[in-house]
Amino acid sequence: MDDAKTSSPTTHPNQHYGHAVEKVIRRNNIGISEIARKMGVSRRSIYNWFETEKIPTDIIQRIGYVIGHDFSKEFPDELKLYTELDHLKIQSLNNFGDENSNDSVYYWMDRYIKLLENFNAILGGEHS
Repeated sequence: MDDAKTSSPTTHPNQHYGHAVEKVIRRNNIGISEIARKMGVSRRSIYNWFETEKIPTDIIQRIGYVIGHDFSKEFPDELKLYTELDHLKIQSLNNFGDENSNDSVYYWMDRYIKLLENFNAILGGEHS
């Protein structure tokens, strides 16, 4: 069996990142609307990324997380393998705009109230 046919795709110096990402997405049969919703961006943004020659690595990683694909196979030199910290950062970004994430809403509400209380305490101390 020919190893070239079974090996993972890799980039070459002139590879168009957007086309490579689009190819993976199309193969996975995931809707562009669903990806856009999970990433908190418009469908137009996704299509624009498909036409972008060099997509920033953080965007590629976020797309990969949303579709459950490790793009380090396609971009071994550009992307490091995901670490647990990368997953947590991307997940927190995705949850920020997630309507179903009540925990996130309450976290940010609580955080805002604490900051506001601290700010008011500082202002109150200056006027004394």
